[in-house]
Amino acid sequence: MGWAPRRQRLRLISLVTPAPAPITLFGASSPSGQALIDLAGERPLVVAGRRPPLPPAGGGEAPPFLPCDLQDASGPDQAPTGLLVSFAPIWSFAPWLAGWAAKDPAGVAALQGVIACSSSSVITKRFAANGFDRDLVQRLRRAEDLLTQICTAHARPLRILAPTLIYGQAGPLGDRNLSQLRQWLRRLPLLPLPAQGGLRQPIHCRQLAAVALHLADHLSQAGFDPSQPVHVPLGGDDTLPYATMLRRLQDATEPGDAARRCRLVALPPRLFQTLASPLLLLSPKTFEAVLRMSADLAGFTPAHRILGGAPQAFPVLPLVP
Repeated sequence: MGWAPRRQRLRLISLVTPAPAPITLFGASSPSGQALIDLAGERPLVVAGRRPPLPPAGGGEAPPFLPCDLQDASGPDQAPTGLLVSFAPIWSFAPWLAGWAAKDPAGVAALQGVIACSSSSVITKRFAANGFDRDLVQRLRRAEDLLTQICTAHARPLRILAPTLIYGQAGPLGDRNLSQLRQWLRRLPLLPLPAQGGLRQPIHCRQLAAVALHLADHLSQAGFDPSQPVHVPLGGDDTLPYATMLRRLQDATEPGDAARRCRLVALPPRLFQTLASPLLLLSPKTFEAVLRMSADLAGFTPAHRILGGAPQAFPVLPLVP
């Protein structure tokens, strides 16, 4: 008696719950792109790019491949379907989408949504003095504006993720942020730091991929809603001072790793800035990066608030060896 009604309820749920929308992934050669392949599960997934994708880290076959060059502004020969999720450089992805929209407006209008990864640098470096960072902010801002214009014109939902300090490894692909800091910890006997180090909110590449998948599922069901925010500043679940972040990186290394032996030396802010001042002549970009160690680059939406799960303490594994 009890089994038949339960089977009917399950059948009803399967009829009511929509199947996941197909995803066309750009930027699969990034750690977050590879992480999305690993996390996609049974979702229909196609990888667009210049090179075929790697298989999931846990085993299985690589997803289907759609040859596509983002440098070709005329758009694709074969139209992607479902949702577009991009971890490719947004300044390449946005003009490509604009070219496709001009060539095939009906194809763009048939999409269920677009999720593109930008960077928190559009916020944190907007007052930079060096030309490299100023140019980066302008490229990010122009690309974000272009994506917004395209999706608004075709009434397609859009989310632009602006993550801060992406780290971690997915398969053989790793970050070039905290992994480089850990290399410095291995090479130096001591590392000077400002005593009043700023706050950081690092996000693991798997967390970023999980957020993109979650938003993709939501957009496929919710559709276009112009009242929803397009720009999503995003960080990890832990907000911690710069020195604490480095200490946790040291603690996450294997016993005997050289990174554990590096001594973190807190210096008064003026002394730290004086020691860093020669970098202004050698590399203004590096000088400003060193000065930003004292700035708070946090306060972004933590990943767990979007995913609905428990917070994950930094560092989330795996890390780059």
